[in-house]
Amino acid sequence: MKRLFTARGTRVKVSLLVAGGLIAGLFGGAGQARAQYVGQISSIVMDARTGAVLSQSNASLRRYPASLTKLMTLYLTFKALRAGRITLDQVVPVSAHAASMEPSKLGLRPGSYLTVEEAILALVTKSANDAACALGEFLGAGSEETFAQIMTQQAARLSMNDTSFRNASGLPNEEQMTSARDLATLARHIALDFSEYYHYFAVPAFYFRGRYVPNHDPMLQSYPGADGLKTGYTAVAGHNLVTSAVRDNVRLIGVVMGASSNAERNEVMADLLDDSFKAEGIAPVQRPLVLARNALAARHRAVSGRGRLMLASSRYRMDGPEQVADASIPLSYARLRHGTNPAAVHAVSHAATSHTHAATTHAHVHLVGMGQAHRVATTKAKTRS
Repeated sequence: MKRLFTARGTRVKVSLLVAGGLIAGLFGGAGQARAQYVGQISSIVMDARTGAVLSQSNASLRRYPASLTKLMTLYLTFKALRAGRITLDQVVPVSAHAASMEPSKLGLRPGSYLTVEEAILALVTKSANDAACALGEFLGAGSEETFAQIMTQQAARLSMNDTSFRNASGLPNEEQMTSARDLATLARHIALDFSEYYHYFAVPAFYFRGRYVPNHDPMLQSYPGADGLKTGYTAVAGHNLVTSAVRDNVRLIGVVMGASSNAERNEVMADLLDDSFKAEGIAPVQRPLVLARNALAARHRAVSGRGRLMLASSRYRMDGPEQVADASIPLSYARLRHGTNPAAVHAVSHAATSHTHAATTHAHVHLVGMGQAHRVATTKAKTRS
């Protein structure tokens, strides 16, 4: 049995991927699935500024991306926002196809709507497959298949040569393939090309229609300097993670794919980032204790952390009751997003009007101070008790 040794000597068994039966052999030809190896980790760490590869192992092995697929869905969403083709407050219709997606999901109903910003938040926090599909259909002229073709074309333009997409969510499809190297390239482009939207990846939680939705990415709380991007898991892909972290003005992009567990995935990522920061001449930083990922602890962090603001987003009224999504984001990202100082941030707001399927919505996105956010959260908690 072969073994892979990580940067810190972690030994990982190599075995063929099992998903309802043994997937054996390699398949030739573009767009066809190749052998996947559960427990054989593919990894890479890249300097985001220069693109220099600081560490790699099986980085070009073609693998199933799972929910890391959503990074391309988000890339194309940010691209459409930048071009003015869509707005954050524009409503996204939910088809029966989108609503039928398997978990993880928001539980959207056919014929309902959510905003573009709500969909972004759902993807970066809960990794919601129904929201991803709805967003893909929205950007693909009503067809997720068409959007997947656009995703693959964009991957080619970014020189992601091992990548092909078949859906917007990352749900299993044997022809949906990528590599750790390609995902590092994609994450680097997201961070550099769309810095005005990158702050969404650091959102620890948001409220969707009265429901608290925490971020699934443990690195945000457990690794100093981490500020996103995405987790991913399916039985056929293993445990995957793309992380960006910044220390002393150096941003690293790390990718770990095919780990046997979340714990192994997180440990390998942290070790690889530590070693790469050291290679860049940056002193190590002690890691904090990993906080319990339960709703109570997450809610406490969202409403009581210092240096944070509460983002009340996509507040709109259609035929039903008002639907609100709230998100806590670090103060530094509020500055980046709005180009202002902390004293002025509390008053920032904007409005937009959008038309989709003859539905008009007037939306207001505004940032409020943490003191006010705490009072709002306390009131909500008392109302539900």
